[in-house]
Amino acid sequence: MSGKLLAGLGNPGAKYLWTRHNAGFMVLDRLANHAGTTVSKKAFAGLYGEASCWGERLHLLKPQTFMNLSGRSVSPALHYHKLTLDDLIVIHDDLDIPFGQIKLKKGGGHGGHNGLRSLMQELGSGEFTRIRVGIGRPGFGDCADYVLSPFSKAEMAGLPDLLDGIVAAIEMLIAEGLPKTMSIFNNKDLLAN
Repeated sequence: MSGKLLAGLGNPGAKYLWTRHNAGFMVLDRLANHAGTTVSKKAFAGLYGEASCWGERLHLLKPQTFMNLSGRSVSPALHYHKLTLDDLIVIHDDLDIPFGQIKLKKGGGHGGHNGLRSLMQELGSGEFTRIRVGIGRPGFGDCADYVLSPFSKAEMAGLPDLLDGIVAAIEMLIAEGLPKTMSIFNNKDLLAN
């Protein structure tokens, strides 16, 4: 079994559904929708789905362990499918990127993101591809409260375009590789259609 494991990070439960921290879940649901599948099968302490897209078998995973324990879902899925860190794409929210933008990169630290911290603990390395979904920083107040709060009305209005833009970036990443995708999508405003 080969392919790519796409792990979208977030928190389970209706309470967190439209919160900024769940950007990874939203991207996976959008991708599954484009691919005509769902991420709804219970497996690997998460919700799981499969799709064949862009000449690749995609394993889609939404850990249901809560963000801080994401690695406990992703690690068993990676091992079960006999995939390596090179086959792992993690989609997560990022405070340091403005809403409407994404950045792709391979490797790096966790930057204080508890989901990434858990992944690096469980996998023993941070050498995987990340799609960092910009949520911006709050003008004031606590970042922990901010990431667990829902997107604003204006952001919700832009969310469909943003999610479609990220799916397009994933398509390019899988079909044409990371360097080209980074050059096209990093710092691009996905809301300026």
